[in-house]
Amino acid sequence: MIIEANCKINLGLDILRRRADGFHDIETVMFPVRGLFDTVEVVRTGESGAAFSADGLTVDCDPADNLCMRAFRSMHDRYGVDGVHIRLTKRVPFGAGLGGGSSDATAVIRALDALFELHLDDAELVDCAATLGSDTAFFVRNTPQLCTGRGEIMTPCAVSLAGMTLVIVKPDEGVSTREAYAGVLPRIPAVPLAERLRRPVVEWQTTVANAFEPSVFAAHPVICETKERLLAAGAVYAAMSGSGSAVFGLFDTRAVARNRLDLHSLSPYVFEL
Repeated sequence: MIIEANCKINLGLDILRRRADGFHDIETVMFPVRGLFDTVEVVRTGESGAAFSADGLTVDCDPADNLCMRAFRSMHDRYGVDGVHIRLTKRVPFGAGLGGGSSDATAVIRALDALFELHLDDAELVDCAATLGSDTAFFVRNTPQLCTGRGEIMTPCAVSLAGMTLVIVKPDEGVSTREAYAGVLPRIPAVPLAERLRRPVVEWQTTVANAFEPSVFAAHPVICETKERLLAAGAVYAAMSGSGSAVFGLFDTRAVARNRLDLHSLSPYVFEL
């Protein structure tokens, strides 16, 4: 079974408070980007355990610790699935805040559900995925969702970017989730994120922010510069995605993005929404 495991961007990200369990309560809208995806292939082997292979972008991670393998072990422990080969073709940049690894893990969960005819419902899939990361559960639904708690509590969000052009740029530098959270200052905004996102996109730049940006930009000026270049090129809204380091811009038309961006130097991913 082959699944295209697409990535996501974050439309706003508020860090509300630090919790007693060490996590943070957040509020963000995760939005799927279907044009940029990894390919996850899962086949039954009839043998014990799981084999894993990967190509494409190299992930600096022991294969046993890859989220695909962690997803298999979780499904094995819960439902007894066994005997598969998982092949990952990596295209989504890592250390980018795009949720590529989380999407891969959810793809494995979905594939195992289908291959072993488990017939898990949405709640069961979300519960299993949520044990693997704060944004993993999002990819079960893979539609715009207002995500709260540590990211696993989801409410459908009606935000639409139809007709816009999305430009994603991944600087060479990466940002770990640990680093991003270490520099954040929790704050509850006066106006909830969902309400701010109901305003026109052209108003978001002054009202919809990513709380990770101040500390990440201070430590990685090139990420801040990338955002500024997108805005200078005509983006009506630009922000860092998740904990970074990828930055995205929303443009009125693809022509604007192509005519004003130095595509060669930024090496962007460009998608019509």
